[in-house]
Amino acid sequence: MQKNTSPCYYGEYLQLDKFLDSQHPVSGQYQAHEAHDEMLFIIVHQAYELWFKQILHELNSVLSAFHQPNLDANNYGKIIQRLNRINEIQKLLNQQIGILETMTPLDFLDFRDYLVPASGFQSIQFKEIEILLGLKMEYRINFDKKSFYNRLNDQDREHLMNLEGQPSLFDRLQEWLERMPFLDQANFSFVEAYKTAVSEMLQHDLEIIEGVEYLSEKDREFQKKDLEKTKQTFEAVFDNETFDHLTKDGQFRMSQKALMGAIFINLYRDEPAFQQPYLLLEKLIDIDEEFTQWRYRHTVMVHRMLGTKIGTGGSSGHDYLRQTTQNNRFFKDLFNLSTFLIPRSSLPALPESLKKAMGLRSE
Repeated sequence: MQKNTSPCYYGEYLQLDKFLDSQHPVSGQYQAHEAHDEMLFIIVHQAYELWFKQILHELNSVLSAFHQPNLDANNYGKIIQRLNRINEIQKLLNQQIGILETMTPLDFLDFRDYLVPASGFQSIQFKEIEILLGLKMEYRINFDKKSFYNRLNDQDREHLMNLEGQPSLFDRLQEWLERMPFLDQANFSFVEAYKTAVSEMLQHDLEIIEGVEYLSEKDREFQKKDLEKTKQTFEAVFDNETFDHLTKDGQFRMSQKALMGAIFINLYRDEPAFQQPYLLLEKLIDIDEEFTQWRYRHTVMVHRMLGTKIGTGGSSGHDYLRQTTQNNRFFKDLFNLSTFLIPRSSLPALPESLKKAMGLRSE
């Protein structure tokens, strides 16, 4: 049944008159003929910005759901759905790079110098996405720390600096993980039970190394040293001083308590209360991975187009993008969780009272 009181016309609803009249190549202003591929360049980047807008729409919704004293378990499905939508959009953005790569370096050079000093540095929406996900100034590479804001106008600079002061998704995630209610119960301490299980697993590994006859003494000592490194890594999650030292060294960003909550979710992912929280963590890993893929593909494309030339925004071009691919990550701690997993057969048994509670609620 029609609910609108006046007819809705396709072109008017989408405002196509404005939308399709928003591509204005600049090359024709400076040379006899407009560079053919400049139209492609504009449309691809406009499409990026449209999808960035949708990502921000979904991301703000997720942040709103997390901004509660206790995350309502009924919201898990909605949060996972919207994180998944962000992830699917990211895949599309990665595919768009292939379209841009149909432009040759010579085609790009036909109009590239007319764009100075405009660059991707000035994509406010992309910077918003990075900040809201958790990539704030203190975690950026040195070049960004020095020049992140000086290429922006006053209004955009003030907007992003205000955003820096607000809790990010990383911050909200950490708070949520720190509230894990099952880590320490009257009749069960997960940390102690997990520590015992880890010790038994490492001792078992040592016995295997010592018992294998075909290993040379040199190989045996090498594997023992490797096992000792693994042991030290595990000890970091149990020892406050070691963990703080590694955090200052950049190996951890998440708090010790939050990391333990994430480990607990991963180890007991099959319990009803943790199936959706586990999927939520996985979706955040997927999003981080797709952004890393996007940065990498962008890096390769820029190298292909410009070689070692500097970028239009004054960066070192390909070299700068390569550094951001390696360093501008949001959820490294979640990627590193596999380091702290143990075999299912070694999982500490949970008390029946706790299993019953986990089957009913997660907060």
